[in-house]
Amino acid sequence: SSGAAAGEVIANISGTLTADEVREVFVGDKLSAGGVRLIPMDNSSAQSDFLAKVVNVDAAKYGTIWAKKGFRDGLNPPAVRGSDSEVINKVKNTPGAIGYVNSAPAGVTVILKY
Repeated sequence: SSGAAAGEVIANISGTLTADEVREVFVGDKLSAGGVRLIPMDNSSAQSDFLAKVVNVDAAKYGTIWAKKGFRDGLNPPAVRGSDSEVINKVKNTPGAIGYVNSAPAGVTVILKY
């Protein structure tokens, strides 16, 4: 894939999040929304694009952010799923789950296109 295709952030939450809030979720600065604990998950098939466009870091910097978060705050980095379908299934079945995919199917709540 060329990487030019837009990705989509999907979530199992009521309401929505801004692009800044999505970034905060994925760097461990925003832990809940609407009273629900957020459960971010990375998608290895879309990660480099997502990190570049939404989080504004590369994979090395992202790893460093999470190493510090784990040490300082005891937070675990987002679980890594291997494909869009894995992320979609987990988000659909997990309240508070938030992830990103190359393309979201109907019936999934898209909170951000990037």
